[in-house]
Amino acid sequence: KEASSPSLGKDRADTVIIGGGCVGVSLAYHLAKAGLKDVVLLEKSELTAGSTWHAAGLTTYFHPGINLKKIHAYSIKLYEKLEEETGQPVGFHQPGSIRIASTPTRVDEFKYQMTRAGWHPTEQYLITPEKVQELFPLLNMDKVLAGLYNPGDGHIDPYSLTMALAAGARKYGAQLNYPVQVTNLKSRSDGTWEVETPLGIIQAKRIVNTAGFWARDIGKMIGLQHPLIPVHHQYVVTSTIPEVRALKTELPVIRDLEGSYYLRQERDGLLFGPYESEEKMKLQESWVTNGVPPGFGKELFESDLDRIMEHIEAAMEMVPVLRKADIVNTISGPITYSPDILPMVGPHQGVRNYWVAIGFGYGIIHAGGMGKYLSDWILEGEPPFDLIEVDPNRYGKWTTTEYTAAKARESYGFNNIVGYPKEERFAGRPTERASGLYDLLKSKCSMGFHAGWEQPHWFYKPGDETGYKPSFRRTNWFDPVGREYKQVMEKVGVIDLSPFGKFKVKGTDSFKLLDHLFANVVPKVGSTNISHMLTPRGKVYAELTVSQVYPGEFMLVTGSGSELHDLRWIEDKITRGGYKVEIENMTDEMGVLSVAGPYARQVLQKLTNEDLSDASFKFLQCRHLKLSNIAVTAIRISYTGELGWELYHRREDSVPLYSAIMEAGQKEGIDDFGTYALNALRLEKGFRAWGAEMNCDTNPLEAGLEYFVKLNKAADFTGKQALKQIKEKGLKRRLVYLTLETDHVDPEGNESVWHNGKARTTVIGNTTSGCFSYGAQQSLAFAYVPMELSKVGQKLEVELLGKNYPATIIQEPLVLTEPTRMRLQRKGESPKI
Repeated sequence: KEASSPSLGKDRADTVIIGGGCVGVSLAYHLAKAGLKDVVLLEKSELTAGSTWHAAGLTTYFHPGINLKKIHAYSIKLYEKLEEETGQPVGFHQPGSIRIASTPTRVDEFKYQMTRAGWHPTEQYLITPEKVQELFPLLNMDKVLAGLYNPGDGHIDPYSLTMALAAGARKYGAQLNYPVQVTNLKSRSDGTWEVETPLGIIQAKRIVNTAGFWARDIGKMIGLQHPLIPVHHQYVVTSTIPEVRALKTELPVIRDLEGSYYLRQERDGLLFGPYESEEKMKLQESWVTNGVPPGFGKELFESDLDRIMEHIEAAMEMVPVLRKADIVNTISGPITYSPDILPMVGPHQGVRNYWVAIGFGYGIIHAGGMGKYLSDWILEGEPPFDLIEVDPNRYGKWTTTEYTAAKARESYGFNNIVGYPKEERFAGRPTERASGLYDLLKSKCSMGFHAGWEQPHWFYKPGDETGYKPSFRRTNWFDPVGREYKQVMEKVGVIDLSPFGKFKVKGTDSFKLLDHLFANVVPKVGSTNISHMLTPRGKVYAELTVSQVYPGEFMLVTGSGSELHDLRWIEDKITRGGYKVEIENMTDEMGVLSVAGPYARQVLQKLTNEDLSDASFKFLQCRHLKLSNIAVTAIRISYTGELGWELYHRREDSVPLYSAIMEAGQKEGIDDFGTYALNALRLEKGFRAWGAEMNCDTNPLEAGLEYFVKLNKAADFTGKQALKQIKEKGLKRRLVYLTLETDHVDPEGNESVWHNGKARTTVIGNTTSGCFSYGAQQSLAFAYVPMELSKVGQKLEVELLGKNYPATIIQEPLVLTEPTRMRLQRKGESPKI
């Protein structure tokens, strides 16, 4: 054990990292290795105190998230060579790991995950029961139907890993100071920080909170309530088991998903850790209300074997040699959980130069990759790839302590639950954020959760099988969504779009700011357009609609999941550029209803004296008007691609506005529709979605967004120079539009795309989103493929649930939008629907 004498060493630093667990030390190592001078890490007791030292240390390539796989893969590759680089042994074992499927649904899940593995470089195989037994001869094979096998997986000693990273960090010039407690944080007017400690003050350009279960206490110093809660996680170590000692090679790590535990070899015995149900598992809620007890560092909680008894029994049934083993050690320690179990990593909205890497339920496997990811972002000004799912700004004021606790219970209990597409989890809902229409609609539909809001996915009619029934194949919402699709295409439908993020921008420099922020031109007064914020490297950071509602006053609208993600980016640009602009987040104050379909105009016209005719209220125009005496900002735009308006109004007016519209549309047969039908409508029209077809992994040219990118405009918008270079070099891949010949399964996005080339059938790309097209009566998907395979008519295959289905690239869109159809009609051409 190494000793460290407490000292600050310096009074200024570029970056101060608060917390010396594996995540904080990894960040110090990566920043210093990349050449950043003046990296200082402060740890209140000793390195690895907190959750790191008692972690089970599992490492796996597997993750259902697309880009989180990259984090896992980087960590494993780093850990493989760390000893050689630093001279410190890390105790890394790589016997592989096997997830056990003992139900047919679990086999489906493995096939679903395999379709997402094909376009990733990491090794992953679906293996037979025979192969499972060969790799793990001590299993009872009675229930084993298949295994999901990752050869490079294993486990590492968390203490040794952290010490090796610390040695590397020091080697490259970082300072690791402990025991030094941070007692206060003060932000200065220039965006820098004063970090107060008992040994004095360090002035820092930026601070990074990597304080584990102390992260809340650090956040509170600057008025933030990070939604984190410590969970009691127990694992058990056995004495020597003769059958284990007799083995020639180390057993792979087993994850028995139905039994909800992991099990691995520990010397000549076994170690296994269960995840109890949400009713039985234990939270350390007192730490949330009263803070972590002073002096808590390398202590543990009292173990409670009764709580995990059913899991012990499941493990003894699956691995019978456990029955004869003695338990020599039971570890019960705190692990920090965020509501959805994913960490919070990146810069925080509302506070300048404050970054977080907190809420790690799986800190050991994430530490290496997240250290690199965050270091790249800090040094280069944009994330190296897209990880919106770990953005700290996915949570907001609606994330209360009660919500966090309910969700942490659920996430822990659901650790090994089947991961279906379109997953919904119901704990902690609804939040205070539910839209004005929630109470009116909740019994009529299946609600989805979007950034704290409840939003109808699909509506019930008599005879429908109601409720949330997830499946890997078509399920109870398939026909109702088709009915809602038809409603919008043939009559008129209403949808609640209140979860949109909504910002008001005004001030002397508002035009100048938006001209610099967006790749599109700034719309004129009374007009709206679709605009993209790009990163310096020319990736798509966000897609918003921009409306100039009054001279110099704009309304910006983004998707529900991107609200604070986009706001932080805009606020950062305002500060850095010194723009004289006010930006106000109107998301919670404003409701949004969209009315769409051929009779949309007829219905709305009954409620207003304003002329809504095509000549008077054109596509992509916006104006203030009154509908049934309720003030709205109406934009003629619709994500359905049909005739429609989005109606922005005060949240408290949602019910009267909705009721007036529904009453006015009785003759036209008006009805509700939900987001599933909206998705089918937008895909048929070839509309891209941020987070699927475009994000920080894609540039707008390969995503087919050229129409919205004005490279010839005078303003030097962010990403303009990079885009010019991308255009000059030529694209390597392109987004294409596919129809698929499938049976009872439809593409969702992120499936492997195969091509039967001259040499062999290989994976050449991936889908980004997909659904069943009710218009064409077949499946439809967007996919990225190499340029040479992107021509219309090209035959490809898309893998769904372990089977390759024929796919053909077609001319997009499948269905023309209403404005395009009108334009063609005026020219005397007959448009295709």
